[in-house]
Amino acid sequence: MNVALALGLGLAAGAVGTVVLTVSETIEQRFTGRENSTVPGQVGAALPGKKGDEAAAQKLNTPVHWAHGITMGAARGALGLTGLGPVAATAVHYAVVWGGDVTLYRSLGIAPWPWKWQKQELATDLFHKGAYAIATGITFKLLRNAAT
Repeated sequence: MNVALALGLGLAAGAVGTVVLTVSETIEQRFTGRENSTVPGQVGAALPGKKGDEAAAQKLNTPVHWAHGITMGAARGALGLTGLGPVAATAVHYAVVWGGDVTLYRSLGIAPWPWKWQKQELATDLFHKGAYAIATGITFKLLRNAAT
């Protein structure tokens, strides 16, 4: 498989993973009463230097959520070129997505390091990012099999 195809399939898989992430969060929020996360919008506002601009964060929340999920699928596509098996590649993808997010949030001053998070907040984040990584990995494998 060539690089362009792997990255393209990864982007498509990332879109499916983002759908699964969004659905899992929606279901969980209905049961727990947790408010929708504003972290994607906060990241989107902070990157161009508008940290703390609540209007910008609100406007950017959904687009950044989707753009991030889809583009991180490209990382899963790239992992498909490494020779790792599907389970190992998905595990690495999960670590890259979750670890990258945590590092970005901390570096932008949006969130503390995860060991300072409440247990429920940490478990919720790990669960939803896991749902994303698994769905993205399964979708990538199916798309790759169909393309080759």
